[in-house]
Amino acid sequence: MKLPRSYYNLISFIGTAIASISFLMIVFLFFISFFFEKSNSYLGLFIYIIIPAFFVIGLLIIPVGMLLEMKRRKKRVQVYLKGEWPVIDLNVSRYRNAILIFGIGTILFLLLTGLGSYEAFHYTESVQFCGTLCHEVMKPEYTAYQNSPHARVTCVECHVGSGVGWYVRSKLSGLRQVYGVATNDFHRPVGTPLHNLRPAGETCEQCHWPQKFYSRQLRNEKHFLSDSMNTEWNISLQMKIGPSNSAYGLTEGIHWHINPKVKIEYISNEDKREEIPWVRYTNLETGEVTEFKDTTATVDQSAIDNSEKRVMDCIDCHNRPSHHYSTPADFIDKALTSGAMPKDLHYIKKATMKAFVEPYKSTTDSTLAQIDSLIHNFYKEKKPWLYTSKQAEIKMSIEEAKKQFGLNVFPEMKASWDAYPDHIGHKTYDGCFRCHNDSHVSSNGKKISKDCNLCHTIVLQGVTGNESYSPLNKSLEFVHPKDIGDEWRTSKCSVCHRNLY
Repeated sequence: MKLPRSYYNLISFIGTAIASISFLMIVFLFFISFFFEKSNSYLGLFIYIIIPAFFVIGLLIIPVGMLLEMKRRKKRVQVYLKGEWPVIDLNVSRYRNAILIFGIGTILFLLLTGLGSYEAFHYTESVQFCGTLCHEVMKPEYTAYQNSPHARVTCVECHVGSGVGWYVRSKLSGLRQVYGVATNDFHRPVGTPLHNLRPAGETCEQCHWPQKFYSRQLRNEKHFLSDSMNTEWNISLQMKIGPSNSAYGLTEGIHWHINPKVKIEYISNEDKREEIPWVRYTNLETGEVTEFKDTTATVDQSAIDNSEKRVMDCIDCHNRPSHHYSTPADFIDKALTSGAMPKDLHYIKKATMKAFVEPYKSTTDSTLAQIDSLIHNFYKEKKPWLYTSKQAEIKMSIEEAKKQFGLNVFPEMKASWDAYPDHIGHKTYDGCFRCHNDSHVSSNGKKISKDCNLCHTIVLQGVTGNESYSPLNKSLEFVHPKDIGDEWRTSKCSVCHRNLY
């Protein structure tokens, strides 16, 4: 098939070769992904982004080569007329062929571009793309996400949300992140909180709408003590997530903080927002304003005046809604409760906790080997009669401990429960006690109370088979599983529980 003479040049031939090879590779890889590799994120990256870019470059090189060839031919025949356009005569077969190829090629190109853009958009918005493309960086967050209550919610629904503006912002931010990964210039662990995260009102509240009020909820927990019998300790809490009756609205309970009739602001003097020296409460109906200052903090008024005030929203408490890292005490208790670890294997809670007290190695494999060795040696050296008779149970426990470690601790990225404090609750981290600690006092002497019954009441607690129960609408006084006197009243729980590991 004859084509215009200007096409026959090395540059256009190179462009044709690049476009042709790219097109064939796209077709081939699409066939492979469709039938064999449906979940390969790197394949999608090549099919919808990288190779199409080379395909477009190849197509652009073809007319560039033709223009350069036309210019070269004009110079050779001493034609210097400026602004002269090439003559296209449809009676000449090579021009007809060129127009036919260009027309069909353009239609095909536009169809492929539309399909590719659509697929590329959905691919870059997929969980697979977000979680697995930058494997080392995102492995901790992706693993935690897969085991979270939001595992069926895509990453972009929270991190981007709807609308063109935030989509563009996310992609520009993604370019910086890609550069950081390519140059190995990123934090280990990934820094939080994300300061450019979209407001919770535009993401979380698309599903969790604050106008829907829920009454109180019963929460049952089972813990195991680090004694010879792995003694079970049960506690049931009536969580005051809302009022005693949903018809009352947000008049009381934990979610009162997002009551549309009030506004809670605070400042924090460090990035993780674990220390909050100042809080301001505003009643939007009456205009009443109350400021609370932490009497134990050394922050003067000028620093408060010049600090950025953050309006409290969902993320201030639910700061790890999809990327929660369990502590060793939590995931060991869960394993014992589910039967993944045999709770009748004496000292297993103590042995596994001792293994996790040791500093982690620099890699996952070396730490897993360390856990295996520590638990084995605990029984072999200190409980030889159990080591001899309970080999199967010990092995089963070690494998579960290693499995749970792999889901919650990532040495290469220095990511773990300790790197990411969870602001829900108050046992391992200060959480609620960041403000509710009796030390935040207003000018008229009013305190942000530490009273446990503000958020929950204890309806059951004690050793399995010997629990205490509270009367209806009453609360038991908390009893610590181990006798520590009144220490639990005067100190924060995190003083001991965070230093156990």
